[in-house]
Amino acid sequence: MSLSGQNIVTYSPAYTIVPTYECFNRCSYCNFRTEPGKSPWLTLEAAKKIFLQLKNQNVCEILILSGEVHPHSARREAWFERIYDLCALALAMGFLPHTNVGPLSWTEMQKLKTVNVSMGLMLEQLTPQLLNTVHPHAPSKLPQVRSQQLQWAGELKIPFTTGLLLGIGETEADWWETLTAISESHAHYHHIQEVILQPHSPGTVQTFDAPPFDPQQLPTVIAKAREILPADMTIQIPPNLVEDENWLLACIAAGARDLGGISPKDEVNPDYPHLQEQELRNILESRGWDLVPRLPLYPQFDDWLGAGLRQQVQEWRERFKL
Repeated sequence: MSLSGQNIVTYSPAYTIVPTYECFNRCSYCNFRTEPGKSPWLTLEAAKKIFLQLKNQNVCEILILSGEVHPHSARREAWFERIYDLCALALAMGFLPHTNVGPLSWTEMQKLKTVNVSMGLMLEQLTPQLLNTVHPHAPSKLPQVRSQQLQWAGELKIPFTTGLLLGIGETEADWWETLTAISESHAHYHHIQEVILQPHSPGTVQTFDAPPFDPQQLPTVIAKAREILPADMTIQIPPNLVEDENWLLACIAAGARDLGGISPKDEVNPDYPHLQEQELRNILESRGWDLVPRLPLYPQFDDWLGAGLRQQVQEWRERFKL
């Protein structure tokens, strides 16, 4: 869905569900994780109560966002089943699930495809240098592991979202290398909906001692990304991490056309509250941009879904008049 020639900026009316905050990775910039075994898992009963509260709030997307249980852990199967069951419950209650829970096996991805309209995983950066700095205790941040997810998503025909984390010790050349890798994967499979450009924004829990990514650099990065990425791939920026509205508008002018899921809380960056729909609408309309809702599945991928998922997506398209 290319919006480069229109005055439209999209967002997803979303709510984030966290099966567990526990994670075996220890990324030094993380403000999300807890130690394995130290965080209770979300029950299906608790999730159902949340979904019932959301029924009349025009929320379409349920983002399933989880810490990672080690692939060889005795708890991995139960963790995966909880994620699958949460997706199935969200679907049964009329929502559209999008899952982002770290690297998965081929079999896990194949199974989740049946209960998700789309999925995602941030590449962050493909440079192996970060394994010596922010990722020495983060086994699933191996570049080849994350790149493989893009390949498998393409082979499985899963509409996918990925992206870069900016300002964690990488170089400018690393940005272009990672964006080029995304573009090349998409050229082969035509499966990537969006690329998120997420600026590092320090939180109160992380151990990584570095300043925030300079928002004044973002428009330049976005403009270059727009040159590297194909036109049918949307660039997304998180508006709560670009706190100056003038720079947010500059990012949009440079080629960003999506603001991601707008929900009550940013689970990954809890120190940065989301701007809500009306506030964003006011900012954008001051410069002639229209803010419109979208689904977690872009229209060009509708035919990739099974009949049941496709019908549910179509009902949401009619509801939002998309």
